[in-house]
Amino acid sequence: MNTKVLAVVTNQPTYGTDTHHTGLWLSELVHFYDALTKAGFEVDIVSPAGGRVPLDPRSTSPIGLDKIARGYRDDPEFMARLDDTQSIEDVDPADYAAIFYTGGHGVMWDFPDNVALQDASRQIYENGGIVSSVCHGACGLLNITLSDGTLLVEGRTLTGFATVEERIAMVKNRVPFLLEDELRSRGAHYVKGRIPMTSFVTADGRLITGQNPYSTKEVSEQIVHALRAA
Repeated sequence: MNTKVLAVVTNQPTYGTDTHHTGLWLSELVHFYDALTKAGFEVDIVSPAGGRVPLDPRSTSPIGLDKIARGYRDDPEFMARLDDTQSIEDVDPADYAAIFYTGGHGVMWDFPDNVALQDASRQIYENGGIVSSVCHGACGLLNITLSDGTLLVEGRTLTGFATVEERIAMVKNRVPFLLEDELRSRGAHYVKGRIPMTSFVTADGRLITGQNPYSTKEVSEQIVHALRAA
């Protein structure tokens, strides 16, 4: 069993040219990292451009941190990894059994059109691996094209940050598009939980997705289960 997995994080610090700060939602990375490493997997953290990963300030506020996230935030060695990430262009997708797209609004700018991310995801998926995301991380799934020319998400059941959740987060007018709409426009069967901002996860074969930050632990558990069953 291949025990290496990729976690993809953003390099984008603002809402486009707006000076309003965003970036990685920290718990979406560390809950995944914690679950996968404790299950015996090696997690490599990569970003589209490499280098520094900005953190969404709300994700490091008291309301955005639980005990696990606080532990990683307070670990200088772990946090130093986010100051100098490897670029997706510098890894070999053949080495990995899964790719996991983390969220935070920053990904809406640097995930969807990144060709290296699309290529890595296609290779991992067509090699029998898992493609997965949580929250806005599903922006990374939008334009993945398989070798037969079809979109990965076309006809597939998946989830991601809902429009109602953008309203709750009070940033609907800052985002460049609505993820829920964009997934549907590409032929995906988008689904969401009945109660916003609570855990909701879908698994359609080797495509595993979580709706929002509160879904990260559950989606990570499903990824571990799928990797062990492979």
